[in-house]
Amino acid sequence: MSNKIKFRKLNRTSSHRKALMRNLTCSLVEHETIKTTLPKAKEMRSFVEKLITKSKVNDFNSVRYLKAALNCKETVKKLLNVVGPRNKDRPGGYVRVLKAGHRAGDNAPMAYIQLVEQGE
Repeated sequence: MSNKIKFRKLNRTSSHRKALMRNLTCSLVEHETIKTTLPKAKEMRSFVEKLITKSKVNDFNSVRYLKAALNCKETVKKLLNVVGPRNKDRPGGYVRVLKAGHRAGDNAPMAYIQLVEQGE
């Protein structure tokens, strides 16, 4: 019985999973759309949405929280100056996951993950 499983382990250690989420998040904030496997995209969605919610308020505590969570100064700047204010009025649902078929090599399900309010 698999009750109350909080998150996907993605067949990685906890430190590797944390690094993976950081790297995918930095890529998503930089490019605003990335292609990855479907389980990674679904797991990343909750991680990114918490960070975007935190970035809507640009204060000292938010900056410290984001720097600790991401460890990437450029991404933190873009979150606080661009992505956070862009989603100020949105109550949630900042990220969209779109299925994109299967990968040719191993038939893994692929997906696009993108920010809903994309800059033009």
